[in-house]
Amino acid sequence: MNVLVTGGAGYIGSHAVKHLREQGHHVVVLDNLHRGHRAALDAIEQASGKHVPFEELDLRHTEAVTSALVHHKIDCVMHFAALAYVGESVTEPLTYYDNNTAGTLSLLQAMHDAGVRRLVFSSTCATYGEPASMPIVETMPQSPINPYGWSKLFVERILIDYANANKDFAFAALRYFNVAGSAADGTIGEDHEPETHLIPIILEVALGQREHVTIFGEDYDTPDGTCIRDYIHVEDLVAAHSMVMQKLNPADQRFYNLGIGQGYSVKQIVDAAREVTGRDIPAQMGPRRPGDPPSLYANADKLRTEVGWTPSYTDIHRVIETAWRWYRNHPDGYAQP
Repeated sequence: MNVLVTGGAGYIGSHAVKHLREQGHHVVVLDNLHRGHRAALDAIEQASGKHVPFEELDLRHTEAVTSALVHHKIDCVMHFAALAYVGESVTEPLTYYDNNTAGTLSLLQAMHDAGVRRLVFSSTCATYGEPASMPIVETMPQSPINPYGWSKLFVERILIDYANANKDFAFAALRYFNVAGSAADGTIGEDHEPETHLIPIILEVALGQREHVTIFGEDYDTPDGTCIRDYIHVEDLVAAHSMVMQKLNPADQRFYNLGIGQGYSVKQIVDAAREVTGRDIPAQMGPRRPGDPPSLYANADKLRTEVGWTPSYTDIHRVIETAWRWYRNHPDGYAQP
């Protein structure tokens, strides 16, 4: 299948590119490199010995995106291109709605004009807001508490309306929980600026790049008082995308939670990282962050039942091991000389 991966130079997108190519698909990357890394694609090329077709484009350039879809004879779009910092979305909401929501509108118009009728969309558990109970199932009310979540939920609504009006169009929206880890073979990994994800921050402490990790709140209603989150390995996540893509039939409208169905606390993550790295990782307690629920974890039974997906990584130590392999060999990320 000819697959266009938007945001394919980013963390999740690049892992999707790698996985799809290994599955035998012809993959084309579209990325404006605002936060993606051309070096990630270079690493994939170097490891495989095969060129990665790349279109340096912004999704909001509709005509150019249409041309790329037609030129590469694309069968399906896997859409990862988005801004994803919750705090930034609060201070810069228009930027998020423009990039995430309007950008997807432009992509859909380009797909319509090019006759591409299949889309796998990178959504988020942030669309649920603060659920009243755990685990989270797909039928729970969606009420985001930040512009990032709203920017993704608006896209879900747009996809439904577009699919209702175009019966040959099919889509799946996958609502992510906490994505973590790096490629098991160490070729590509996670490199954000600024870094906000817990595991990379902890590993930066292990490397001596930070003095300590801050744990925000230790008085939550959880066994050890710190927040609990569902961590899904990036390779399991992209494998789910590939499997869902293969299952899509015309007129399908699918929604799936994408997590492992269990949570780990912040303290458990820090302790596991100490065991994996063998290094002292100083941790300091800080105040709670506004809007941090005590626990967030998925019920992913629907994905398992309908698609047959099963996560390979359920032990957080194994997840951290893959991340540590990447960070230890690439302490400066893709900025390595």
